[in-house]
Amino acid sequence: MTTTQSILEAVKSHPAGKVKIAVCDMDGILRGKYISTEKFLSVVSSGVGFCDVVFGWDMVDQAYDNVSFTGWHTGYPDAKVEIRLETFRSIPWENDLPFFLGKFVKASGRPLEICPVQLLQTVITKAKRSGFTAQFSQEFEWFNFLETPETFYQKGGRGLTPLTPGMFGYSILRSTEKNAYLSSLFNDLAKFQIPLEGLHTETGPGVYEAAIQYADILTSADRAVLFKTSVKEIARLNGLMATFMAKISEQLPGCSGHVHQSLWDSSGKKNLFYDTKDINNMSGLMKSYIAGQLYCLPHILPMVAPTINSYKRLVEGAWAPTTVTWGIDNRTVALRALPGGSNSSRLETRVVGSDTNPYLAMAACLASGLYGIQHNMKLNQSAVIGNGYQDMSNGRFPNSLSTATSIMKESSLAKELLGKTFVQHFTETREWEVKQYAKAVTDWETRRYFEII
Repeated sequence: MTTTQSILEAVKSHPAGKVKIAVCDMDGILRGKYISTEKFLSVVSSGVGFCDVVFGWDMVDQAYDNVSFTGWHTGYPDAKVEIRLETFRSIPWENDLPFFLGKFVKASGRPLEICPVQLLQTVITKAKRSGFTAQFSQEFEWFNFLETPETFYQKGGRGLTPLTPGMFGYSILRSTEKNAYLSSLFNDLAKFQIPLEGLHTETGPGVYEAAIQYADILTSADRAVLFKTSVKEIARLNGLMATFMAKISEQLPGCSGHVHQSLWDSSGKKNLFYDTKDINNMSGLMKSYIAGQLYCLPHILPMVAPTINSYKRLVEGAWAPTTVTWGIDNRTVALRALPGGSNSSRLETRVVGSDTNPYLAMAACLASGLYGIQHNMKLNQSAVIGNGYQDMSNGRFPNSLSTATSIMKESSLAKELLGKTFVQHFTETREWEVKQYAKAVTDWETRRYFEII
């Protein structure tokens, strides 16, 4: 068993004399730095300072002008970060350098409400109080290109060369051709404590899909956040670029970040979603959990579809859901119930994209499911058999970030699930994203209007 003392000894004995630490911003991007071993040992129990601009700028470091938490009006002071010793691992591609994740706390030591990790831990606490242990995992699809940051910018992001050509999902041939990269992903991620259950090519040029092994929800969220950054780093070391954009082309399927979830008893030994007495082996608890998500997710959709690009994925017939539906082992619906055996019964939330912040996506799924259980909601909506895109009985999801953000900002349900402070800050950041896009002139506009108008 890893103890605090053994972790500190591992840090002290590492010849590099430094440690890497990182925190997660609102967009799910890891922001980090190296600190000396001496500095680490001096702050490991008291906390380390990070400029609170981490929550005051967007993913391209443009300062928000519409958020109240921080900004020019506050002077961007340091915020306190608590180092999470339980996240200790060694980075295989950096000579096994010690690495830790952190979480933001207030000066008083209490959780900072807008910190993604703290939000998830708050929802986890609610689950535990009800006697539930949440077991989650996330799977990702992403595109890989034979490019570097230099060639990407030289090409203006256009005409990029994919890792492999053509549409070839589950390809043994393609995975053999590019085996050095694929094997590096599988092996190095395992060493970095991100164990994969599967890794294969997906349909589309240069697309991979990976399923991360399930664990308790916080461990799974940590793994998912680290997975995305690790894949990008390993890709760079192999002369490649990886992207988790939800949609890179209207001609190709989008990239998902499906969340798999189940609730177990407090001992973690009994899957509470499984019931042999039900015709589909689905417990009443699982049905209420599904009902809760069907009811709540339209109110908090930006948590699982956070960018302008997210909604280019959520279109009919592109392997992503558009309707508020559920079904049993049906890949055309938003919620895919998989009531297999006592160990494997779970729910797959398919509306989640690969561009999500895993802490927020998992918090949204769990909070919504718990809402259904706590209100004893009945799953009155019938399971979709066949094409879920044609079932409008429970409505459609909002089709833009602007609409989804407006709904979430005004929703009393969103505030009940996630807290007023978080909802205010998060929706302000999404409003900023919408405002930035509104000013942009796209390739589509040029192609459509330049010659004709």
